Amino acid sequence: MAKLFSEFRLRTIAFKNRIFVSPMCQYSSADGMPNDWHLVHLGSRAVGGAALVIVEATAVSPEGRISPWDSGIWSDAQAEAFERITAFIKARGAVAGIQLAHAGRKASTDVPWRGGGPVGEENGGWRPLAPSAVPFDSGSQVPRTMTGEEIEAVTAQFAAAAKRSLEAGFEVVELHMAHGYLLHEFLSPLSNLREDRWGVSAEGRRRLPLKVVEAVRNVWPEHLPLFVRISCTDWVSGGWDLDHSIELCRHLKALGVDLIDCSSGGLVPDAVIPAGPGYQTPFAAAIRREVGIPTGAVGCITEPVQAEQIVSTGQADAVVMARELLRDPYWPLHAARSLDTDLAWPPQYWRAKPAR
Repeated sequence: MAKLFSEFRLRTIAFKNRIFVSPMCQYSSADGMPNDWHLVHLGSRAVGGAALVIVEATAVSPEGRISPWDSGIWSDAQAEAFERITAFIKARGAVAGIQLAHAGRKASTDVPWRGGGPVGEENGGWRPLAPSAVPFDSGSQVPRTMTGEEIEAVTAQFAAAAKRSLEAGFEVVELHMAHGYLLHEFLSPLSNLREDRWGVSAEGRRRLPLKVVEAVRNVWPEHLPLFVRISCTDWVSGGWDLDHSIELCRHLKALGVDLIDCSSGGLVPDAVIPAGPGYQTPFAAAIRREVGIPTGAVGCITEPVQAEQIVSTGQADAVVMARELLRDPYWPLHAARSLDTDLAWPPQYWRAKPAR
């Protein structure tokens, strides 16, 4: 059997293989509510053989949404709406995960297929919050600098969202500290210009993200895994970088985080990112080696032999895939055949399973 299809355990959860579905925003919710689109989108990837299916960046508060059409879990009604989705994912032998997020200064934007520009209050938007009043780019809204009370409130919002995630049937929570959203904004010296306890130094900039982790780990059951997605570098001189990430991950490990989902970029619009096959995998390898914590590799992973090489050589413990699973929800089934592994197909699809 290919290493890619070997079991992987974290705490009491056994992932049947090492292919994880990355959180991918669908911009298809009304008032944060998941619906039939999410059931089919997420359920198809579970049917397709992935071991872990992670729901898109799900806002912990209304103002934490990237767009007015993002999913959320700030209410009991939203948690209840997720229950049929988590039940279906589990029935197909996959683990249901959710990414909890706050968009910070990148909030209140339009959907990508309409250009992703700012959405004003007259069109259902709002003024974003951020550690400092620094917009993402010249076309974005200037965010309002968060007060100390608002910063403390964010911690409580993440903890409440984690409790609701458990009630909704999720078995993995991932905290979003990447791609220029709120917790990443606090970490990076390019976006956090505060001169109080929430900024100034590397320790100050880490304070809120670590406080959120501690609060979530305290309410998230001991037997269930907690992930964190980080941007391992801003790809800009003077910004957040791999050395900062390694130090952060040492703190995350000490607080009970089980896996680091290693992405990069997203904080500033003018970063020069050398995107290409496996371009972020070295970050996962470095953090795994230096910190001694499991990692997930993400970014331009498209070929079965590429994914197998990443996990079989110990560069990462899992591959966290996005666009390739949008193109082909059944990629794991096809990858298994390519790697000469006999993966079980849903019985409803047996008539289409190729002979080995």
